[in-house]
This record gives sequence, structure tokens and C-alpha cells, in this order.
Amino acid sequence: MIETASAAPSSTSGVLDASGPDVYDFARPSTLAREHARVLELAFETFARQWGTQLTAKVRAVSQVTCESVQMKTYDEYAASLPALTGMVLLPIVDVLPKGVLQVPLDAALTWVSHALGASKPLPTPERTFTPIEQALVRKIVEDALDDLRYSFGGLLAHDVTAGGFQFNSQFAQAAQKGDLMIVASFEIRVGDRVAPGTLALPAEAVLPQLGEQATHVSSAEARHLLDEQLANVPVGVSLRFAPATVLPAQVLGLAVGDLLPLPHPQHRPLTIAVDGEPVGTAAVGANGSRLAGIVVTTTAATEPSA
Repeated sequence: MIETASAAPSSTSGVLDASGPDVYDFARPSTLAREHARVLELAFETFARQWGTQLTAKVRAVSQVTCESVQMKTYDEYAASLPALTGMVLLPIVDVLPKGVLQVPLDAALTWVSHALGASKPLPTPERTFTPIEQALVRKIVEDALDDLRYSFGGLLAHDVTAGGFQFNSQFAQAAQKGDLMIVASFEIRVGDRVAPGTLALPAEAVLPQLGEQATHVSSAEARHLLDEQLANVPVGVSLRFAPATVLPAQVLGLAVGDLLPLPHPQHRPLTIAVDGEPVGTAAVGANGSRLAGIVVTTTAATEPSA
């Protein structure tokens, strides 16, 4: 685990965020690799097309589902992005502790039920929870959608997904732990003249292993070795420095072309080798073909950073 602090100043106060550094766990990356994101986008786009066709048949109204984005979020972030009162169907997954979630606005789901029961132009519905009959009808729509999900994902879903219980408060629904990573797809769902947003969240641990993202255990010694290897390939700036000269502001302001600035650096003294401003050794001035070069004379022993 490495702590990183944002260097972006606050837009109002001009100081760093006082909430402290964020903790990043390299064993549980919070973003998707580009190639994996594309595979998941294709799977969710296929699911959206299949689900739109299924909705058209079930609710007897022309329907279209469009996948708008695919992201990886913690469950806490996902739940915070939902309305306080909304329709959530928990999706238990065999051998996976966190549950998936299929979420749609309550009034949109009630409109689908009205269409399914024969209404050609359903009246606006209030924000309320489902009756037992409405739950049964919505559950059937969700179960058919899960058939489309299994077909669309194929081998990406190694475990069976089922329709579980209903939840109507996004802040109290306990589908997963706050820090559990979820693959979240956002949809635009058009049924008749009504357009509504929807989301489908699947636990990352149920999907990423099939994409080659299953984390392996790395010991502390191996982690240090891997970090050292990576740091050894990071480009850094190297400079050769003379001893600094101290001058008065008046001398600086009065500089003109042709003036000489004496440097308090003896000709026999090597220059200082600095890496990104930090001295690491000394070098004499030399040449490499037609180019100037520094011949390393001494090096400073590397010291361990303080804890």
C-alpha cells in the first residue's frame, strides 16, 4: 500500500485538501486496463441490445437500451452516485460474496409494469415502492435480463447470477462491503416515449479473473525488488554544477552583454554531479568525441530513506 497526496490546490482557498492523502492499493487497482475496458464495453453493449429486444417483447412497447459508460468503482462510490430512493434488485452470484445490482428508477419500472398490463400511455407514477404484484412482474423482467447477461458475457461470467431481493434505499442496500470493487455500466433505457437511466454493477472479483486481472500474493521483499526495478527505469535529469557564487541584487540588475561573473570554483576542483537537484558525486570536465562530458571522480553512497 502506498499513500499518495494530490498536488492540486483547492479552487477556493489555494491550499491543499486538508482531508489527508489517499491510500492506493496496487493489489486492487481502481481503474480498468484499456484492453480489458474494451472487452467489457463490447459485452455490455451486446447485453444492452439483447435487453432492449427483450423489453420490447415483455412490456409491449418499442424499447431500446444503450450502454453509455463502463467504469470500475468501489461499492461505496457506486451507492453514493444513486438516488436515495430507487429500485435495486440484488443479484447473488454463486461462490462470490459481494452481490451484483441492477438499478432503475422506481417510476420508470412502474411505467414498464403498466405497459406490460396493457396501458398504451401510462400516467405519471409517484415515487413509491413496489406492491407484491409489481415486484413479481419486475422480477420476471430482471430474470429475462439476466438470461441476456449470461449470453452476452459468455465466459466472462464464470459463476451463475440470480435475481435476489429488492431494495429501495441506495444507502442501506448491503450488496457489498464499502471498499469492494464493482464493474459499473450505465445505460439509457427508452421504453415507448419514456427515457430513464439505469445501472448494472457486477463485483470485479466475479469478472476480472477471466480477464487475467486476478491479483497474486507478493511478499514484502518481492514488492521492494519490483519497486526498485521500476524506479531504475524512470528517466531523471543529471547536471554538472560549479560552486555557487554569491552576488548582490544590484550586480544582477546591472548585468549587460559582455560582463564577466567570477565563479568561486577552483580549476582543479571537480564539478558536482546532481540528479534532479540532489548531489550524488563529483566529476571532472572531459570530452566524448566532439561533445563535452563529465568523468566521474567520486560517488556518494546511497542512503536508505527514513521511515
